[in-house]
Amino acid sequence: MLATDEFTNHHGRPEPSIPRVLTILSFVLEKLVARNNTLADGLSQQLDGQSCGSAGIGKSLNVFHGVRAPSISIPKYLERLYKYTDCSPSCFVVGYVYIDRLLHKHPDSLVLSLNVHRLLVTSVMIASKMLDDVHYNNAFYARVGGVSNAELNRLEVELLFLLDFGVMVSSRVFESYCFHLEKEMMLNGACQRIERPLLVLSDVAEIRENSQSSLPPQISENTKSSSPPKIVD
Repeated sequence: MLATDEFTNHHGRPEPSIPRVLTILSFVLEKLVARNNTLADGLSQQLDGQSCGSAGIGKSLNVFHGVRAPSISIPKYLERLYKYTDCSPSCFVVGYVYIDRLLHKHPDSLVLSLNVHRLLVTSVMIASKMLDDVHYNNAFYARVGGVSNAELNRLEVELLFLLDFGVMVSSRVFESYCFHLEKEMMLNGACQRIERPLLVLSDVAEIRENSQSSLPPQISENTKSSSPPKIVD
């Protein structure tokens, strides 16, 4: 995975401003992961005491588990995805919808520090394919996300099957998740609103950026001029 010092401006352009949705989503996910890590540790100790092992915890998400938690924080990782992929901010809300749907379909699963980064890069990439007119390919997302292209391809297929290919998100559902994320912030003393797309359409899958000029062209695997910093083990 990635180290925290992997950030350089590879495009040679001003740093993009960070959408509020990234701040809100980071807060919600960090709280969720911290709670689940504690829960998983407790369950592991109980199972070890019963000589059952801990293999059954969150088994549905085993493919997303790393050997160890990446050193890069969730906020920095989300900033990295936004900075290098140029995906629309809506992709992060829809990516969160996918993760939440996954947990509802597989209630034994836990989002942990070992799997949250891979879940994020995979869900945001799929959301970008659904929302954005122009998007980067899997190879580029893999470089940005700190995984191999082959692994990201496998994670994408795995997530789609776990979701039963339920990747359409209506505008009503999109709005409800924005409200939920904002409510989480308000309950913790911070009043922040998520930027909504300017156009209100019947389905969020039709939402596009106002201007395509700010979106990068799709690149091939061997394109190097706009590649992000290389990943580290």
